[in-house]
Amino acid sequence: MINQQNEYGDMKRVIVCPPKYMKIKKIINETQKHYEDENIDAEIAMEQHQQFVQTLKEMDIEVIELTPAQVLNEQVFTRDIGFVVDDILFTCEMESEIRKPEINVLHTLLKHEQILYTPLTTPSIEGGDVIVAQDKLFIGDSGRTTIEAINDLQRQLPDKEVIPLPIREDILHLDCCFNLVSDKVGIIYSDAFQAQDRNMLHNEFDLIEVPVEEHFTLGTNVFSIGEGKVISLPENKQVNKQLSERGFQVIEVPFSEIIKSGGSFRCCTLPIERMN
Repeated sequence: MINQQNEYGDMKRVIVCPPKYMKIKKIINETQKHYEDENIDAEIAMEQHQQFVQTLKEMDIEVIELTPAQVLNEQVFTRDIGFVVDDILFTCEMESEIRKPEINVLHTLLKHEQILYTPLTTPSIEGGDVIVAQDKLFIGDSGRTTIEAINDLQRQLPDKEVIPLPIREDILHLDCCFNLVSDKVGIIYSDAFQAQDRNMLHNEFDLIEVPVEEHFTLGTNVFSIGEGKVISLPENKQVNKQLSERGFQVIEVPFSEIIKSGGSFRCCTLPIERMN
């Protein structure tokens, strides 16, 4: 079954990929630039990813794993290669040449699992820019997702209100500066947005503000698994405190090695089934 109507329903099935060959090679975002010399310890990244996957399984979530390929060092970030809206699984048109082969790996898995999918072909759109909110889709107008691709998605989903959100040039995807954890509560790094969009989001949701130091450690990029449970980095103490104060159960999982490449828990998951 394919189903996702929002970002916070009870998680049932998700696609991930172990970071077996994770490495900073060609710099493709600001976070990687910061960690270029230090780079990534793939063994530690694997241990942290396995703990994350085990946490999901303990919550009775079915985890489907892609097979990592040695030449695809960004493959851990499965969020970017697809997204589900209602009962449609879209596969993405990647902006970065080094990530385009990841789509073929995903298609092979989906065919094997007999999961139907709809490829998007207008350059370019990536799942990290897509936030699903019932009858609305918030989509980052970023360096990875074009307004042409956003307009094409609106044509394919005429019953949805697709809302483009231009984000600051140095920020990779929308989920690096905005996310939803319930129908009323979200997390935002306000400096990423133009004033009118920032005000619109604040008017629509109760938004937890991410301080600049926790923006660097991807404070918005939590992963909601339903029933008010949110997986988050231990380092993001202010975000976690405010989530707890709003009644959420914060599950802290170490992910410090993986975030060096510019993505956290949401980036490392492709939800294909949520119960709403």
